[in-house]
Amino acid sequence: MTTSETGLDRVLGAKTGQALESSLGLSTVGDLLRHYPRRYAERGELTAIAGLELDEHVTVLAKVERVSKRTMKSRRGTIVEARITDGHRSLTCTFFNQAWRERELLPGRQGMFAGKVTAYRGSFQLAHPEYQLFDGEDAEQAGSVAEEFAAALIPVYPSAQGLPSWSISRCVRQVLDTWDGADDPLPEVLRTEHRLLGLETALRKIHRPQDQSEVAAAQNRLKWDEALAVQLVLARLRETAHEHPAPSCPRREDGLLAEFDRRLPFQLTAGQTEIGTEIAADLATEQPMNRLVQGEVGSGKTVVALRGMLQVVDAGRQAAMLAPTEVLASQHARSLAELLGELGAAGQLGAAEQSTKITLLTGSLPAAARKKALLEAASGEAGIVVGTHALIQDRVSFADLGLVVVDEQHRFGVEQRDALRARGGAESAPHVLVMTATPIPRTVAMTVYGDLETSALRELPSGRSPISTSVVPVAEKPTWLDRAWERVREEVAAGHQVYVVCPRIGDDEQNPPKKGGKKPRTDDGVEEPEDAGAGSDERRPPLAVLDVAERLRQGPLAQLRIGVLHGRLAADDKDAVMRGFADGKLDVLVATTVVEVGVNVPNATVMVIMDADRFGVSQLHQLRGRVGRGSAPGLCLLVSEAMGGTSTRERLDAVASTTDGFELARLDLELRREGDVLGAAQSGRRSGLKMLSLLRDEDVIAEARDEAQRYVADDPQLRQHPGLARMVEEVVDEDRAGYLEKS
Repeated sequence: MTTSETGLDRVLGAKTGQALESSLGLSTVGDLLRHYPRRYAERGELTAIAGLELDEHVTVLAKVERVSKRTMKSRRGTIVEARITDGHRSLTCTFFNQAWRERELLPGRQGMFAGKVTAYRGSFQLAHPEYQLFDGEDAEQAGSVAEEFAAALIPVYPSAQGLPSWSISRCVRQVLDTWDGADDPLPEVLRTEHRLLGLETALRKIHRPQDQSEVAAAQNRLKWDEALAVQLVLARLRETAHEHPAPSCPRREDGLLAEFDRRLPFQLTAGQTEIGTEIAADLATEQPMNRLVQGEVGSGKTVVALRGMLQVVDAGRQAAMLAPTEVLASQHARSLAELLGELGAAGQLGAAEQSTKITLLTGSLPAAARKKALLEAASGEAGIVVGTHALIQDRVSFADLGLVVVDEQHRFGVEQRDALRARGGAESAPHVLVMTATPIPRTVAMTVYGDLETSALRELPSGRSPISTSVVPVAEKPTWLDRAWERVREEVAAGHQVYVVCPRIGDDEQNPPKKGGKKPRTDDGVEEPEDAGAGSDERRPPLAVLDVAERLRQGPLAQLRIGVLHGRLAADDKDAVMRGFADGKLDVLVATTVVEVGVNVPNATVMVIMDADRFGVSQLHQLRGRVGRGSAPGLCLLVSEAMGGTSTRERLDAVASTTDGFELARLDLELRREGDVLGAAQSGRRSGLKMLSLLRDEDVIAEARDEAQRYVADDPQLRQHPGLARMVEEVVDEDRAGYLEKS
């Protein structure tokens, strides 16, 4: 018998099984059957070359346009170059010392070409691609290839070097021919009600469809599996949330919060007032608050959080605020102290009669200061404790923790967040308020944060300046970068300051060249390998802070005061650099993404983001939110080598076209793998979501949520529905379920 648990080596042979496992992480029949086609090509329908990405391993359906052979200039041998086209744009396929390719790749022939996309002089190329031609008289065409591409729809699979899509397709056919099927985990009544295919039928049709209607029916069933599995986990969480009551912290009319509101030098926005009312109501009950507040950079989330913390302090309890970096934790502590004034100076001269103490606790505090901070948290002397992950270490204790505020929670591992939440004690759990400046589409909130209430701050406080964003395409227009540095000098001359952001620190981050790695280019524009079967064009390392800062000091920004900020600096050094920039002692700050959130320097008006294509949409949006925070308008320059027509460039152009974070969040979700939203990067495991689109499948998610709630309400442990319990384990693996449970 061949079951879903059968190893691929037993069905396909040891060599093929090992290749699938090492290249794609597929080890069982079930793994391969869940490796769904990325898309379906139709015979005669060519693949759009304009959408290809540099460094991507692609499979394209194209037509040979022309082929040529020439002698290499720097060594013996020949290069065959075949131009393939989709009718609009072309791609070069390059072969070293394989003259016979010229006789096979005849103009007009169509086929599938697979390889890694590289570039030379602004044009895409594939070095030594694998290919299968559709037409021709040779023996191979008459056999397996003709059979492989006989269907009207040709499945195109996510592939890897040495495993082109058509090889995976053959493996799938071989597995399906021997597969004995699988028990369906969905109850029959549910399948009937929602008109869903059986699991075995869906898996067979997704790989071997006769037409697009079969593809749609199979996809709908497989989306249901994934949506229902996630929603079952969340329904369990909602069902058990009341088991550990939270401390009730009702609002007082004569407390710190009331006095803080009375002294506020500005008026709260309508959104801040509305969400503040919701948080106040949540804190007053024994049902643990689990609320996500999302809002644009600068929308006033910190004030909303502080008002909640003061309500908890008024009730005689403590609040903890957790930030992702020491720079941001220090910034938050200063911001809270400035907002509170004498209300946050308990124990100091000049403190108000009603006041509390703000304590900063980070991992790099000197021993004496750390001991003092620990005592203030443990004794209850500190009403508000601000820190990084140091707050969740075992030796850190609180007298009576009533509220945990987690800022930019996606920057933390789930175990860290859960450990801090457990600081409320065995008998009670503190209320939890999560803040993010990354707007989240409704379907994501409903799926990933299904056990959290969500609130959105969409309006910005008055006084914020506009930010304009432009792409600097250095590969196509290298002189634009020179103009960008001139613009920086002009801004500094006008009395303003500038951020330059790089993706990497530098120095020991630089990996040594790998054995058999990148080789020098020749005049031919492609790398000439030592043997005819190799050759690649590896992408250069991301630009580094230390390198860029030195180049700017020696070149275009000479004579300007340039500082450097990154995560490897000691805490005191980081704080000193940030303070120096905030105080106007530095003109330019070259930094990593430690400036992404929370850093507030109103005089900074320009941000230059180097290798902007290495950052995500939401990250770019957050980064540029560091400028335009004063009276002068902000400017963000996205420097990139991405070429026009690629989806990478389209992504950067989209960021430049709008400052609406909610619109960009939708775009971000369209461009990312769905699993990233479920924390795949944090757990290190492959995503459980392979078919479900959190953006496009809102109806499926909503229906699955209702069904999950109904099943869990009747049977919380799903003992009466072992198929559903098994599906949760298969589609949402143990690590992923843990992530969802602790988010």
